[in-house]
Amino acid sequence: MRVVLGASLGILVTAWVCRWAGAPGAAWPWLIAPMGASAVLVFAVPASPLAQPWAVVGGNTLSALIAVVCIRWIGSPEYAVAPAVGLAIGLMFAMRCLHPPGGATALLVALNGVDDARFALAPVLLNSMLLVLVGMAYNHATGRAYPQVQWPARCDGARDEEADAVDADLDKVLARYNQVLDISRDDLKALLQDTQLSAYQRKLAHLRCSDIMSRKLITVGRQTPLHEAWMLFREHRIKALPVVDASGGVVGIVTPADFMRAAEGPDSDTFDASLRRLREWAIGTPGLTQGVVGQIMTRAVRVASVDRHLAELIPLFGSTGHHHIPIVDRADRLVGIVTQSDVVAALSQPPAAHE
Repeated sequence: MRVVLGASLGILVTAWVCRWAGAPGAAWPWLIAPMGASAVLVFAVPASPLAQPWAVVGGNTLSALIAVVCIRWIGSPEYAVAPAVGLAIGLMFAMRCLHPPGGATALLVALNGVDDARFALAPVLLNSMLLVLVGMAYNHATGRAYPQVQWPARCDGARDEEADAVDADLDKVLARYNQVLDISRDDLKALLQDTQLSAYQRKLAHLRCSDIMSRKLITVGRQTPLHEAWMLFREHRIKALPVVDASGGVVGIVTPADFMRAAEGPDSDTFDASLRRLREWAIGTPGLTQGVVGQIMTRAVRVASVDRHLAELIPLFGSTGHHHIPIVDRADRLVGIVTQSDVVAALSQPPAAHE
């Protein structure tokens, strides 16, 4: 209904004004038929590059001028119609104002044998400008952007390499496609980005912890010496060690931060003393290796079940500072661990990868 009312209003205003203004030639129409097609574009698809103001005004007017030139040079309409339409399309391409009704305008002028250039001004130019002005007002009033401004790429160094790479990839695909698209480049890029975002949201809605968790676990017990735990961090380059009991249940977690807190010692200790403790743990100095993981581990551990949706874990990673979340089965036994890297890897895979 928005399009129907808008197109009707656009043609009504254009017709009234042009009828009142009249046309230079007595036999000339005050409203040309291609305006009906232009109204479809302006009011139905205002985001289309073919419907932008310069496309409507320039496409119709230049096509009319080309047809007048063809009539003057060739004379006979039956021979002038073909070059008039062809040259009009070529000129619209060259002037970046491709507008399908422009071909109809060229055909109309050539068929009627119009050889007066004033026809391109009134009714063609006048019709086109009035229709565009009504289109701007109506689309704005009904919440539709018109005209659609296409911003040039920024060259001030603010763009990052990833954005440049995406633009370059899009340009390559469009060049290989080698066809006129009834959508602007910016709108196409926005649609692709929204589609990618929807794909990520769909992944998050269906992925569960069991789909992405790391199953190759490195764990320690409460009585594991601190020196052995530290060596596991160094050997496997990990950042957290789940602490499990004899049945495989999670009773805590130890991280390098726990070692740092334990190395601080009494409040009177200096920074050098803390570094010395860390070094002694690392090399296994006698006396200090008697400490065990249970003495320094974090006992309040946030865990998640294997069938929990991945989307429910995102807030834990983003707001609570968690980097590793142990995953347990229905018997509360440790079966895996999900890290921030696992989440990133899952989101970077195509949608079919987990299906």
